Order: sequence, then C-alpha cells, then structure tokens
Amino acid sequence: MSEIIDHAPGAATEKPTPKAAPAKISGPPATILLLAATFLAGNGLLYFIGLWRPFWWLALLGDFVLIVMAAEQVGRSVPPARRKLYERTLAFGFPLLALVAWQLIVDAGILNPLWFPQPTRIAKALWEVTVNYDRFSETSLIGRPWLIPARFQAEGWAGVWSLFAESHVWATLGRVAVGFVIGAIPGILLGVVMGINRTVRLMLDTTLSAIYVLPKIAIFPIVMLMFADPFGEGPKIAVVALSVFFLMAINTMAGVRDIDPVFLMAGRNYGARGVSLLRHVIIPAAMPVIFAGLRLALGTALIVIISVEFLRAKQGVGFMTFYYWEVLNPEKMYAGLVVVMMLGVLLTYGLQALQRRLMPWER
Repeated sequence: MSEIIDHAPGAATEKPTPKAAPAKISGPPATILLLAATFLAGNGLLYFIGLWRPFWWLALLGDFVLIVMAAEQVGRSVPPARRKLYERTLAFGFPLLALVAWQLIVDAGILNPLWFPQPTRIAKALWEVTVNYDRFSETSLIGRPWLIPARFQAEGWAGVWSLFAESHVWATLGRVAVGFVIGAIPGILLGVVMGINRTVRLMLDTTLSAIYVLPKIAIFPIVMLMFADPFGEGPKIAVVALSVFFLMAINTMAGVRDIDPVFLMAGRNYGARGVSLLRHVIIPAAMPVIFAGLRLALGTALIVIISVEFLRAKQGVGFMTFYYWEVLNPEKMYAGLVVVMMLGVLLTYGLQALQRRLMPWER
C-alpha cells in the first residue's frame, strides 16, 4: 500500500539532485581574437611586402576600424558595474594608441621629425619649459611653485606673487577667467530676456547673429582703440568677453524658448509667477542648454585668447607657442600646444563638476 501511495500520481517524490555542471573557463570572445589576428596579420603582410610605408594612412584607417569593432565587442560583455571603467579606458586609451602610432611613424621615417617631432621629444621639451626659467623674457611656464617657500620667507607675499606673475599658464588662465565671467553673466541674462519676451527677441536676434559671425580676432584692433592702454590686459580680456557674450546670449535664448510648455503650466498651477517662475522653472529647465553653451563658450574663449597672444602679448601660452615657432624649436612649440589642450581638458572638467553641483537632479 505504501508503495502505491509513494508512486501515485501527484505524490511528493524525492527527485535526485542534479550534478553541478563543470565550471567553464571564460575567455575573450572568438570575435575579438579574430579581430586581433586580422590586425596583426594585415600590418605584418603590408610590412613584409613593402607596402606599409606608401600606404601607411590606409593601414592606419584599417587599424582604426578593427580597434572600433574590437572595442564594441568588449563593450557588449562588460557588466554594468564596470561600465564606467570601460568608458574611461576608451576615452584615455585611444589617445595613448594615437601617440604610439605617431611615435612609430616618425621613427620609421615616414613623417619628417623636424616638423613632426616624436611624442617622447615633445614630452622632454614640455619638461624643460616647465622646470626652466627664461631669463630673456623673465617668464616660466607655471611660475616655479617649488620656490614659493623660499620666496615667502625672503620677500613675503610679494615674492610669491612675483612667481605667479612670471607664469605663462596663469597669465592665460587669468585672461580667460575674467573675460569668461564678464561675458557669460550678461549673456545669460540677455538670453533669458530674449527667450521670454518676443519683442526683445525680434529687436536683437538679427543684430546678435550678425555680430556673432565676425571673427573676434578681426575686431581686436577696434577693441584696442577703446582702451587708454591698447597694449595692456584690457583689450585682451574684452575680446574674450565679447566672444563669450554673444555665444551665451544665443544659446540661452534657444534654451529658454525650447522649454516644454507643460513645465510652465505646472509651475503656474502651483502658484509660480514672475521671479518665482523664472527661478524655479525657467532657469532650471534651460540649464542643460545653458551649460552646453558654457562649454562652447569656454572653448571659444581659450581659442580667442591664444590667437590674441599670438599677435599682441609678451606673456601667455599663445605667446610662448608662437615664440618657439619663430625660433624654429618645434618640440617646444608642440609643448605649448599640449599645454593648451591640457588647459581645455581641465577647464571642461571643472565646468562639468560645477554643472553636477548646480544640477543635482541630473544625477
């Protein structure tokens, strides 16, 4: 009877525990291995048959396509927890690969090292302009911060300030910072007014668009005539401020005009009017576009000030870069360009940090 009950349909029977499957050794996908083999075989074949040198640009293009395909294959298998690490690796890994390719191409004699020096030579030149003091122009790249303790003990804060006053980097950053603030604040305010008020927008939109397209370096001589000291810091800062002002006014106006009307209706339903509506609805809704404009304006400000320093300056990263071009020192000229790029990256990251702080809802 017990046997019948035990084997009856629907009776609870003890099922044998399945054996654990043997662990599989995970490895790179076959597609990635195939792409890597194609990369090595293709470059090796072109090298051995003597076609890599005349068709190096085509080989680099093919290598780039293979690297992109391999990176996409890796990205499909990256877990979400390591997604940010993967993205940072792409962001910083590709420039390193480009520098390695540059080094190899110049070492192979494909590019002229006189005009395209190797990255190792540029790095050495960057170190030299960083640690050395130019007695002819009485300037240095970053102001010799390692002398600050000794200068402070000997001369006080005046001695410390003299170190920063000799720096090319601080001269450029000071002009960009002052001009950026002077141009961005009124540009944002005018853009908000133009976005809200149709009459003001119709009156000023055409004028701003016409002046905006003028090359800022072309109006620099006119700006110089407006100042008592045309060769001082005023004209340089003013032309940066003008370039930032027009860009921010146009971008802010577009951001305010593109606000979803649902947000405005919701704000009014909750009692927001006038300044309250502007503060709690309009400005926050337009801030993504405003910060996008700030990033463009920051890059434009850096481009403009470097161009101005090429023409009329005795200090600054632009002056340093142009000076080493004049004396035919391409390594240090490229070092100046590297400093400009580093400044652009650092300023952009700083602006992004400010954006995350002022827009916590984006997180």
